[in-house]
Amino acid sequence: MTEDFARCHIRAGGFDIAYVSRGAGPLVIFLHGFPDTYRGFLPILDRVAAAGYRAVAPSLRGYAPSELAPDHDYRVEASASDVLDLADALGAERFSIVGHDWGAVTGYAAANLAPQRVRRLVAAAVPHTGHFLLNMGWQQLRRSSYMLRFQLPGLPEAQLSAHDFAGVVALIKLWSPAWQCGEAELRPLKDNYADPRRLKAALAWYRQLPRSLLSSLSRRLIFSPVSVPTRIIYGMQDGCIGAAMFQHQERNFTQRLDLIALPDAGHFMQWEQPELFARLVLDFLGSPQDAH
Repeated sequence: MTEDFARCHIRAGGFDIAYVSRGAGPLVIFLHGFPDTYRGFLPILDRVAAAGYRAVAPSLRGYAPSELAPDHDYRVEASASDVLDLADALGAERFSIVGHDWGAVTGYAAANLAPQRVRRLVAAAVPHTGHFLLNMGWQQLRRSSYMLRFQLPGLPEAQLSAHDFAGVVALIKLWSPAWQCGEAELRPLKDNYADPRRLKAALAWYRQLPRSLLSSLSRRLIFSPVSVPTRIIYGMQDGCIGAAMFQHQERNFTQRLDLIALPDAGHFMQWEQPELFARLVLDFLGSPQDAH
């Protein structure tokens, strides 16, 4: 895939955020997860922009080419604040969010931090964060054991980066077993982590989850019901979060909740089925005329 998107930089929340942008109209912010980067949304942005929206995909705090978080804060409340700061810097009072993986966690938190500002939320590959944390059975605990391993100092960095980031590639293939990704897709991800500080920052999102749970604000953003209309898209072949985790979470949403299961997709469905993913996003966002 050729990247013909000009990267922009903006000062928001006290540090430099890099992003790519397409189109003009109501703002839709696309938030990536781990070990992905903003590039996972590049096939989607043009489709959303063509429908009349401004589609913006930032590099989340710690990911290149955004700055490392100057305060070393990677708690849920910090990433949620980044979304609002970015929207402020872009001049948008109201906006929609599309988040994948940690981007979905951030999207839920941002919607709870400022529900009056978030028009629509599309979350991919992760159920409501509080529901996920409180309802993991043994099978999901086994799938999520990597999160416990990531708490160790130093060792995860060494394991993930060895042999040209074979550990990162192994996670991707485990989580999306049918995705035929090649070097064209993987090299930019590896390049992001070539700077050891970037890999440490990406793992800090996991390592600071206990800090999030100790913060009253982060706990509220994680466990409170989401009061924004939400569509959740998940892959039935996801090796990271099992399909059962997406059921029985209705009480965690006070507005419209759509659950969309993709039978042939894994964790990275936006990479695997970009046309379908974009269609599902646009179907839920509706007409940009209604978004003003």
